[in-house]
Amino acid sequence: MRWDAQRLDAEEAATLPGMPSMRGLLRSVQVPEFRGLTFHEVRSRSALNEVPADSPMPFRWTINPYRGCSHACVYCYARGSHQWLELDTGRDFDTQVVVKTNLVEVLRRELARPSWRREHVALGTNTDPYQRAEGRYRLMPGVISALAGSGTPLSVLTKGTLLRRDLPLLAAAARDVPVGLGVSMAIWDDELHAALEPGVPTPRARLDLVRAITDAGLPCGVFLAPVLPGLTDRLADLDATIAAIAGAGATGVTVVPLHLRPGAREWFSAWLAREHPQLVPRYQQLYRRGASVPAEYRSWLAGRVAPLLARHGLDRQAGGAARGVPGDQDADFPAGSLPDPPRAAPPAGDPPAGTAPHRPAEPEQLALL
Repeated sequence: MRWDAQRLDAEEAATLPGMPSMRGLLRSVQVPEFRGLTFHEVRSRSALNEVPADSPMPFRWTINPYRGCSHACVYCYARGSHQWLELDTGRDFDTQVVVKTNLVEVLRRELARPSWRREHVALGTNTDPYQRAEGRYRLMPGVISALAGSGTPLSVLTKGTLLRRDLPLLAAAARDVPVGLGVSMAIWDDELHAALEPGVPTPRARLDLVRAITDAGLPCGVFLAPVLPGLTDRLADLDATIAAIAGAGATGVTVVPLHLRPGAREWFSAWLAREHPQLVPRYQQLYRRGASVPAEYRSWLAGRVAPLLARHGLDRQAGGAARGVPGDQDADFPAGSLPDPPRAAPPAGDPPAGTAPHRPAEPEQLALL
């Protein structure tokens, strides 16, 4: 595997026999508290990842403590990144989690460099920093302290309720630097949630997290993402979800349609063919040109969502603004993914011709990022 020049000498009973002989691998660990997961512990050469210059993201730097994710979201756009490790984008992504054990040490060195300009750093842009592995390795407290201590603004996007553990630390950091928090959720139906994101805390638990964050005096936006055509984009479903988000005290909502990048596309398509075969032709048409839905669908979704956001008082802020992040407030995702202003939106009835989602026989619901 491509984990060269990384080594960990510490031994533990849970280390798997023979695994340290793999080139560049530190050790691989399985422990009873995290049944079904294998943690591959590595030493990272760097902590700060620079975003490509042509990226539409409003931040230049990210940190990813983990690769792979036990949330096991069928639609996760980050699945393709596991191929670089010569692991598959399906089951391996869900169960083979790479842990950067020396992340905080490396980060502190990088932040101390004279060249560091204290630019905004985003966490949760690839895999979730508050997935189950964080309960064992506790990397985030050190990351938060290092960033805040260096005067570096930060933001975190998560589905993990483990963030509650670090709320006092985040509140303290917010007194020194801008801190933005976002919670990702869009599936409100318990059955669909269990099918599509089996390792994620329930939607209600995540709304409780939103409330805890805002009660701590921190801004918290919600990413209603991804919206799944034919599964989570019905008016009643969107209305119920946005109402619940507003009731939890969210400071804004960002709405993003499903992206089907390579890796995620194959895994999600297999699930769709198995669980909702009647939707397969619709998805083949919608995503025939690549990972994104056509502009017509995005405009239709914007028109459907805009009056709901207005009705529930969530139409004033989205993206970075909702999370208290300075800079380009509406560019957390590629252009066209955020709701247009109501005056520019098409009627919120049926989708435009050629993009209308098929409807499953029974009501289902929402999805997240």
